[in-house]
Amino acid sequence: MAKVLYAATASLDGYIAGPGGDMSWLTEHVGGANPTAERLLAEVGALLVGNRTFGGDDPNRGTDKEGAFGGQYQGPVFVLTHRPPAEAPAGVTFVGDLHSAVAQAKEAAGDRYVNVLGANVAKQCIEAGLLDEVLMFFAPVLLGDGVRMFDHPGGTRVRLAQLPGETAHWYRVVRSAS
Repeated sequence: MAKVLYAATASLDGYIAGPGGDMSWLTEHVGGANPTAERLLAEVGALLVGNRTFGGDDPNRGTDKEGAFGGQYQGPVFVLTHRPPAEAPAGVTFVGDLHSAVAQAKEAAGDRYVNVLGANVAKQCIEAGLLDEVLMFFAPVLLGDGVRMFDHPGGTRVRLAQLPGETAHWYRVVRSAS
């Protein structure tokens, strides 16, 4: 069964996008061999994307590297939104409810990962107890402002446990026993 994974690249101060969703900072930090990212791409069966992320900035816009994973991802995309467009691009499904979006993405992913793109959708998945794992890549830059990888004013502690045998910064979400 598919697992829901929040994987993203962040600045060392914890931002996955700059002010206004700017992703141009990321361009100089992608490329080159990254065995973990390459393995992840092979294990992703569906994307669950927030509407702001889906329609937002792409550091590779207008190039052959435009899109998720530098244009390498080819598969189903589920966009969580209350404002779907009249026509969906090929391979994209717009869904208005988080639980339904996760269920559809997991079904499409089969036994592979559903990769969450977008801090707000990741936060919603965390709050709903739907997120299984977190994988963060870090770029050697400090942005100072922007979209935090996880932001919950007033604080929420989410316990994570390193996955045995995995690369650094790949964690399992620890669910409290209720």
